[in-house]
Amino acid sequence: MTISGFSFVRNATKLYYPVRESIESILPIVDEFVIAVGKGDADDRTLEEIRQIASDKIKIIHTEWDRETYSHAAVYAQQTDVAKAACTGDWLFYLQSDEVVHEKYLPVIKARCEELLHDRSIEGLVFDYLHFWGSYSRYIVSHAFYPKEIRIIRNDRDIHSWKDAQSFRRIPDFDGKNYFQREGAYKLKVASVDAAIYHYGWVRPPYLMQKRRQSFAADIHGEEKAGQIFETQESVFDYGTLARLGVFRDSHPAVMREFIGRFNWADQIGAVPPPGMEQKHDRLKYRLLTIVEEWLGGRQIGGFKNYTLLKR
Repeated sequence: MTISGFSFVRNATKLYYPVRESIESILPIVDEFVIAVGKGDADDRTLEEIRQIASDKIKIIHTEWDRETYSHAAVYAQQTDVAKAACTGDWLFYLQSDEVVHEKYLPVIKARCEELLHDRSIEGLVFDYLHFWGSYSRYIVSHAFYPKEIRIIRNDRDIHSWKDAQSFRRIPDFDGKNYFQREGAYKLKVASVDAAIYHYGWVRPPYLMQKRRQSFAADIHGEEKAGQIFETQESVFDYGTLARLGVFRDSHPAVMREFIGRFNWADQIGAVPPPGMEQKHDRLKYRLLTIVEEWLGGRQIGGFKNYTLLKR
């Protein structure tokens, strides 16, 4: 059995992504790690950061993003597929550049892949998610955040990244362009793995969090429209109150130790926002839904799942 890791990235160091830590977190269990590195801004050092990883498993594909052809952030899915197409493993382990795996899960993940290798009814594996917010000691459990997602898939040419690359679907005879197509796109049949993805996408210095949001808006709407959207907004992101969030008392992945050591914005977060300015997960509707879902043992009410979970 072989496993390929894969991902895509652009402007990671400029926008405070732990891209090196993400890759290093699963290197022990993959036979290769393929990453599509998009041409970034002049002040970005993503390529240099990746090249510092001391491993011959790393395979870099140099790309340029075409945000006109692949609009509404579909360029993320297109770049994911570029990396996927170069993978050679039986299983393909996808991590976005703000996602990290704790070393305690690596033996569990590898064993699960071996267990299901010959069960062709299983097209992928779904992971639990731990979404950190504002700091490394707070995490969100909310109806507003996805609790699980597909991160391992079979090496199948008909499986493609979906929409803005959050997940995957089976799309036979895919034309390689419309990542938002509905017709002929099938949810994957997946099994669960007893492991979690640590998602750090919402942990950045507030001014860089706002830059990341504007960058995402540009990938959706284009640079001009994104500039118009953000010209009236504050230059720093308001995380809002952290009082209702879970307190994380466990350990972070060992590869994150140095990155977490840079945390220096505690005095810039935690304020209670004025009414009407709350973050989505702090709105009354989502708070009530989350309370009910926790009472139901974590089962989402009307939540969208991009997969069909089989009991295996």
